Amino acid sequence: MSEISHATIKDGWFHEISEMWPGQAMTLKVKKVLHHEISKYQDILAFESSNHGTVLVLDNVIQCTSHDEFAYQEMITHLAMNSHINPKKVLVIGGGDGGVLREVLKHDCVEDVFLCEIDEAVIRISRTFLPDMSISYGNHKVKVNVEDGFRFLTDRKNEFDVIITDSSDPKGPAENLFQKQYFELLYGALKEGGVITTQG
Repeated sequence: MSEISHATIKDGWFHEISEMWPGQAMTLKVKKVLHHEISKYQDILAFESSNHGTVLVLDNVIQCTSHDEFAYQEMITHLAMNSHINPKKVLVIGGGDGGVLREVLKHDCVEDVFLCEIDEAVIRISRTFLPDMSISYGNHKVKVNVEDGFRFLTDRKNEFDVIITDSSDPKGPAENLFQKQYFELLYGALKEGGVITTQG
């Protein structure tokens, strides 16, 4: 089997250079490319880095590394969860890597947590290469919906105590999750006293 290559990896280094962040770049030393595929929605890369563990990359942008993902997952989850008096029903939009699910389920009051991820490949690849993050997929409280979060919210009214949008950056499949209409749908899906948090 031939070694997996990717356009962002040159001379053993991954390079993230994006128009969204002019004048800066991120580079990580690559030990081994674990997986690459182009799904229906995006380019997905997983590799083992020399110093940051396993790295998940969507459309050439780093989403998480196994060595420091907890900082992001804890912040985006627990601020919202602890701002609600009794969050029983939670919705995660995006978050296919499973890290936010794991953190939500640390709150014993939660009865149901819905995950709405547009790309099944992100879930599948995370379950294979990021098992510590995706550990909660087997929990009986988790309901997984592989569909567009925008569409999912259209039929939801006054349903959730907490909604967490754990999306990628505003390009590609996540672009509409940064529009006014999306935030109106979020508001409509919240119960009275509900809390929203979103990746910004």
